[in-house]
Amino acid sequence: MSRPPARGRSRIATSWSTPLEAWLAAVIATRGLTSLRDPAEARRVLLQDSLRGLELVRRFEGTIVDVGSGGGAPGIPLAHALPEREVTLLEANGRKCAFLREHAPANARVIQGRAEEQDVDAYGVAVAKALAAPPVAAEWCLPLVRVGGAAILWVGPSAEADRVARVAHKLDAELDEADGFLILRKLGPTPPGFPRRPGVAKKRPLA
Repeated sequence: MSRPPARGRSRIATSWSTPLEAWLAAVIATRGLTSLRDPAEARRVLLQDSLRGLELVRRFEGTIVDVGSGGGAPGIPLAHALPEREVTLLEANGRKCAFLREHAPANARVIQGRAEEQDVDAYGVAVAKALAAPPVAAEWCLPLVRVGGAAILWVGPSAEADRVARVAHKLDAELDEADGFLILRKLGPTPPGFPRRPGVAKKRPLA
């Protein structure tokens, strides 16, 4: 039986306040990770918004990869929320990787590299928040996901869902939408030709 949402949120705040508050404070204090300086706004944007995707992630089994993790949103909050799941924080920038290693919980590991350079069809779920334009984020995330898994993108109102659906189709996936999210379900293995070489997706986005 599922627990009432309000009670779940209360337990999250009580159980994780110390490590996650320390992480939030460090994100705010570290140059180049966020432009947010108000702790309440940082909590809303980086912590609470990350955890909005928790139930979506729970729908799919297996390891989780946070693509372009940056300062750790959504990967670090999700790793705290799902201590039984292995979470990979994938980030290309070495300085950001050092920050992630300092603040990642025990069930999270940090990999320095680009999405296009990783093994394909490897993870149960790929998540991305503020990574790139949604069609580009979809192309970066979907090859990482195994058949039956999904890429979950945090998006705004201008997400161009129709265009993302076309990208998903080219990568043998289908699009579902939820409030503030695009969910790309992987139907088959990554097609030949994907991922494209590093940088190509951003320079020549799929139509």
